[in-house]
Amino acid sequence: MDVPTEMQHQQMGYDRAATMFSPDGHLLQVEYAEKTVRLGSASIGLVCSDGIVIVSDKRIRDKLLATESASKIFEIDHHIIAASAGILADARILVDQAQVLAQQHRIVYDAPIEPIAIIRMIADKKQLFTQYGGARPFGVSIMLAGVHRDKSYLYASDVTGNFFTYKANAIGENDEKIKEMLRSEYKDGMSIDDGIKFSMKIFKEVLGKNFELGRFDVAYVKTGEEKLVRIHGDDLKRYSR
Repeated sequence: MDVPTEMQHQQMGYDRAATMFSPDGHLLQVEYAEKTVRLGSASIGLVCSDGIVIVSDKRIRDKLLATESASKIFEIDHHIIAASAGILADARILVDQAQVLAQQHRIVYDAPIEPIAIIRMIADKKQLFTQYGGARPFGVSIMLAGVHRDKSYLYASDVTGNFFTYKANAIGENDEKIKEMLRSEYKDGMSIDDGIKFSMKIFKEVLGKNFELGRFDVAYVKTGEEKLVRIHGDDLKRYSR
């Protein structure tokens, strides 16, 4: 019986360190971390005509948990927000560092930081942990959205330390299915309200009978205002009809 290539590589020890390449050019520890990201709850980010919006599935299963303590969308600065998929503790460390960088920029330059400077720092940090021994890769994907000088930006950074700019994107569970729907139905110029309705429609189709308004975290930032606004629970009803 033929043994799958990945199993052969495990048996030969190529997955014992994040810095060890397998014979066919793979970093197996990094690929394992990517699988962890796909097990995380999903988030959708959209660039809209009047700003940016992120809709995240908190996927809370414990009724004893206080829902407000399980926010999936982080405030980096007044004009920048981020969502994660994968190991939430890993995301928290990166978000903490991003928040410090944003505040340092305000103190030194008396101006808000550009979103690309934040995502580049996060991506650089992730890449370091695929290159040096003694530490595992970050098991998290970060989606970052922000506005700067009346322009909207959406970025996503993967486990390897790459990042790209998007008009619309999804990370986490069922990301490929959601991306296919975004590719076919996303339209340039939709408003933030339209973007939230569009995202809720996608989640309703993906989650089916498990769809509940209480499991979603929604945040947006409008161009010109550059201020984070959050929407929870019953306030989402008008977006899911």
